Amino acid sequence: MAGIYIHIPFCASRCIYCAFYSTTSLDLRQRYVDAVCREVSMSCADTHNIDTIYLGGGTPSQLTTGQLRQIFDAIYIYNNVSPDAEVTIEVNPDDVSVEFAAMIQQLPVNRVSMGAQTFDDARLRWLRRRHTAQQVSEAIGRLRAAGIGNISVDLMYGFPDETLDDWERDINAALDLNVEHLSAYCLSIEEGTPLHRMNMKGADEETERQMYYTLIDRLEAAGFEHYEISNFARPLFRSRHNSSYWDGTPYIGIGAAAHSFDGHTRSWNVSDIRSYIKAIESGTQCAESETIEGDTAYNDLLTTALRTREGLDLSRLTPSHRDYCLKVAQRFIDDGLLSVTPRLVLTREGLFVSDMIIAELMKV
Repeated sequence: MAGIYIHIPFCASRCIYCAFYSTTSLDLRQRYVDAVCREVSMSCADTHNIDTIYLGGGTPSQLTTGQLRQIFDAIYIYNNVSPDAEVTIEVNPDDVSVEFAAMIQQLPVNRVSMGAQTFDDARLRWLRRRHTAQQVSEAIGRLRAAGIGNISVDLMYGFPDETLDDWERDINAALDLNVEHLSAYCLSIEEGTPLHRMNMKGADEETERQMYYTLIDRLEAAGFEHYEISNFARPLFRSRHNSSYWDGTPYIGIGAAAHSFDGHTRSWNVSDIRSYIKAIESGTQCAESETIEGDTAYNDLLTTALRTREGLDLSRLTPSHRDYCLKVAQRFIDDGLLSVTPRLVLTREGLFVSDMIIAELMKV
């Protein structure tokens, strides 16, 4: 079974940390939705069996009821969608009005991912977020009333001047919401973002380490499974769509900047909404691609599988790549950062420095 990812790049305003492709040109929404639906028909000329659907962004909740229904109609017309498919939409808390929640009931959506980021209103304003902490709670209440039983919340930590006590208050606030899934990311200052141009620095490394371990301890004590470096789920509520990225399941990416993977080839659409619309309207694809083989296949498998609780199945590697991987990994095993169970798995201490470990294990 495959998954479909639809990229909705529209945002009412840009957050200062965001490095994803997005635009505030909301006047292009209908033309873009029309193009997305046409790309669905083009990409799914051979009907696919679909197990997960994910509308991400950007801010998918910036689309109208009619536009969202149009996208879902196209997906279901051109694909065989499993009756128990996981269907996720990303939302901003302030978009979840009573009317939006009622609209959700008219769509096949059964999972909502909400960008809370923090429950400190001053930090939300600093991030240029449009919502308040109170709106997160209100939005979740409305989604519950609309029958959504699978809600994920995103948090960030490592802000400038943030203390461990500040972070624990955010964790407490998230747990009080009784959501099924939580994703937490350390603030990353990406080149080209407003935050990078502000020459800002986040928390120091030791504070980030303490925050990460506090997050793990608190969520595991609350009954969450730490199933991926940044992701925690209550039993049976792992993100099936995101898990498909980490276990090599094929997926179809639709929309500007969206990526696809068919098991052998990775492709990606142009990261420009006007160029994307123009190409699709003329009936042509606007993607580049590369074949995943040799060292590239090894690196891809390494960087996805090692992020997960299950780790890297060494039997999936060629003999030469397995020998190389274990040889380089030995010093991290000796240092207690990796273990062989017989899969190669990051230990608790290795999770925090996972980027460094994965980079060392890659073949370049």
